[in-house]
Amino acid sequence: MLSNPATARKGNLVSAAGMGIAILGTLFLYQPVGAPFHNYGWIVGAMVIGTVIGSLAALKVKMTEMPEMVSLFNGMGGLCAALISMVEFGRIAQDNTAMHLLSILAGMVIGGVSFAGSMIAYGKLSGKIKDHTFSGQHIFNLVILFVILVLGALIIHGDTGAPVLIFCGILALSLCYGVLFVLPIGGADMPVVISLLNSFTGVATACAGFLYNNQVMLTGGILVGSAGAILTILMCKAMNRSIKNVLIGSFGGAKVAAGSTATDDQGTYREISLIDSAMVMKYAHKVMIVPGYGLAVAQAQHACHELEKSLRSSGVDVKYAIHPVAGRMPGHMNVLLAEADVSYDDLLELEAANEEFSSTDVVLILGANDVVNPAAENDPSSPIYGMPVLQVWKAKSVIINKRSMRPGYAGIENQLFFLPNSSMLFGDAKDVLQKLITEIKSM
Repeated sequence: MLSNPATARKGNLVSAAGMGIAILGTLFLYQPVGAPFHNYGWIVGAMVIGTVIGSLAALKVKMTEMPEMVSLFNGMGGLCAALISMVEFGRIAQDNTAMHLLSILAGMVIGGVSFAGSMIAYGKLSGKIKDHTFSGQHIFNLVILFVILVLGALIIHGDTGAPVLIFCGILALSLCYGVLFVLPIGGADMPVVISLLNSFTGVATACAGFLYNNQVMLTGGILVGSAGAILTILMCKAMNRSIKNVLIGSFGGAKVAAGSTATDDQGTYREISLIDSAMVMKYAHKVMIVPGYGLAVAQAQHACHELEKSLRSSGVDVKYAIHPVAGRMPGHMNVLLAEADVSYDDLLELEAANEEFSSTDVVLILGANDVVNPAAENDPSSPIYGMPVLQVWKAKSVIINKRSMRPGYAGIENQLFFLPNSSMLFGDAKDVLQKLITEIKSM
């Protein structure tokens, strides 16, 4: 159901119901031999607290802050897996079963990395943490991983007299790596990071399922881990990034920084007035709207839908072009537009949209930047070169709504702004759209 937008909401409800049944079944139908469940008051109390916090957070979160909430909740999953491993290590500290120890260590390391990385991702998405790099950081990250592997091998083989102390050291190094892994990553690459960390949490959960011989936990963890891995690969392809560089923590940051210094004089841009924009769109045969993070920040999805309806009432064919990594997480724009009741039938994915731009009269870009930059196709020196983008420049006219001429999230100049068929329409997206609707209706 999650693979189809029309049934995705129902799929979420079914999965939530399934998880509820799994929890109740575990508590009341499954009793470990020799260690029956007890302290139901603490268990139910924790579940009630978690349910209240999760429900309130989901109800109150703004659509622009959805990526932050996803990252925060994912981090909690990683922390849970790490805590399970810590508890189990203390419980079977005298057990020399190599597979059990390996599962405990794997769950703790991966869960710790996922938790620490997700917290840094949350801070970066919310603007509270900036990119930080230092010379030799990638090598330092690899050294940390190597030390974690060596210490883990010592515990598994029992070649140490202080396993608890070494275990705590592995935990500390895992948290350190999670921080250093995400800290240098550029904001434009954050969708891939969120997807990768989500996959980590799934793998850590699967390790916990193996420890408890819990098939539901194991299956759920494998599903999340594999789905997150597949999505990570798709996001890497969509952003022209390397998975290898993701794993060693050199993902995006250096490239973005290098690109941000490139300020070649590409010419002058042309502005267009609200009246002219409204007239061009009202009398067009086909208009394509390209939403971006600027639309989300302005909370302009409802105004965008109103503009769509106004144009349709004038006989204009209106569609939306959605880039897979527009916004701050995969599917961000789809969810945003769904909140405004925009029909999914009007949303075109990248390949389908690129086939239609040549027959489009007007493209209206609302806050999108890097995903419509021609440099991805014609400038080998650009850090986004090779990244699949929406070929909006093929349309007869392109109207770009931005607050200013500042570079996008990747920190590089957009060649599109200086093309002869492009015009800038400055202002807050919501305010501009509302004024466009008024102008169109008055014509």
